Amino acid sequence: MVEPDAALIPAPRSSSDDGAAAAVVLSALHVPEASQWLSASMGRIAPDGYSWMQAVHWVAGSGLYKPRRYRSHGPGEFGPTTVRVAQELAQLFPCRPGVGYLVRRMGLSERSVEYHLGMLREAGLLAYIVRGTRVSGGRAQASEFARMIPVEFDTALGIRTVLRDEDAPMYTRAVTGIAEVGRELMAKLAKKAARKVRKPRSKTSSKAPAKDTWRGAEQGVVPAGSSEVRCTPMQVGTSGLSTAGTTSFPPESKLASGVSKSPIPKKSKAKADGRRKLNAVGRRFQLARELIQELDWLRGCSVARIAWVVRNVADAGWTVTDVKAWLYFRGEAAHVRRGSGLLAVLLAGAENVLGTPAKRADAIEQWRGALEAARRDRIQQIRARAERFEGDWEAPFSRSVQLEVESAFAQVRNAASRGRQDQGLSADDRREGTGLDDLQIDQMREQARGELMRGVTDLIDLAIDSMGPEAAEHLYGEDLMLRAKHLARAARSSLMTINHR
Repeated sequence: MVEPDAALIPAPRSSSDDGAAAAVVLSALHVPEASQWLSASMGRIAPDGYSWMQAVHWVAGSGLYKPRRYRSHGPGEFGPTTVRVAQELAQLFPCRPGVGYLVRRMGLSERSVEYHLGMLREAGLLAYIVRGTRVSGGRAQASEFARMIPVEFDTALGIRTVLRDEDAPMYTRAVTGIAEVGRELMAKLAKKAARKVRKPRSKTSSKAPAKDTWRGAEQGVVPAGSSEVRCTPMQVGTSGLSTAGTTSFPPESKLASGVSKSPIPKKSKAKADGRRKLNAVGRRFQLARELIQELDWLRGCSVARIAWVVRNVADAGWTVTDVKAWLYFRGEAAHVRRGSGLLAVLLAGAENVLGTPAKRADAIEQWRGALEAARRDRIQQIRARAERFEGDWEAPFSRSVQLEVESAFAQVRNAASRGRQDQGLSADDRREGTGLDDLQIDQMREQARGELMRGVTDLIDLAIDSMGPEAAEHLYGEDLMLRAKHLARAARSSLMTINHR
């Protein structure tokens, strides 16, 4: 018996099986929030946006993912709007879509964009690489995603994958083949991925007024405001019939073959996809609009003015990616007063420096490599800052309190130096040589114990660095030193996370 959340997919037929192929039962698609990261994903990274869109259309048509099973709000199905959001993500490299960017591109609300991004993550089609942050008073950082292909997709179509490097993670699996039973479905998904899903039209159809107008013309009544039939019969009297309904028959010479054709065929000016080819001015305006959307310091600028500024590079065949790569190497300004003027200065002579497509492609590769290196360096800095300032303790602002803290640290250092000089003394003698009485030592140990309960080892680490391990152990005791070592080892492990309350 098959579960209601499962789907039957025909399995690939083996060479030794001459009967009917068995059925593969796929459970419902749902990735919990804790597993929506690249390191925890069970799928594989899509090699390109086209292959990823095949998986998106498969999830949309399989019915394995139902959003309303896991939440009581938001969209009820994985529909055309979610596919349109995926189309925008498939064109981004790297995939770092800001919510504001998708709101402008899609014409949706901010909440709707967040809903559809969450649906793509729950379906296993997106995985976090870096999660965005929102700092009060600062600029929000966009999340970076990896476009993933769920393991259910490979199972349903009989796609064979292999891990070429044993030390590499499982999400780097590569495709080696596909079963015969999945080729037909893959061809259908390829056609869907090649087509662009557009925003559906409004529910009010434009055919209804035309139908009413035609019916009114037959009955001799012209609807008010109609543009279909607005001529009255050119005759004297009050006839209700219109001469527009009469039919003029072609001459008999045109009826020999039964088809009336024009001797000169008309050439269509439209392209195969329904769009007209842009001329030089159209390409300038297109590049200007894309730059205004991509560059923050061009927001609010006139499209016509930016089109005039980029006329040289647009005529040379530059794209928005080429312009962004060139601007990255030219440098960025901290404060921009007039975006069009700055853009004109930065683009001066650019079409001569990068005069060939090969040079522009090389500049784009260098730009993407620099962005990736900067992203990794920023991650390392954030990790180092988090490890350094993870404790709740902050340095005092008062000068008197700072003097007291420095005096306490000086006493600890003096105790450490005396402890190293008196290696042959007993524990009681060492305690007497530190200059601290039993009450002060008990207070220091109690403070260190409270820090260890919160997962902070700063006091003991400071004592070890300034006094040495042996003196620190005599001061804080063997039990506290052992707990500090365990916490420090756990903090360096990727399998454990220490939170402070």
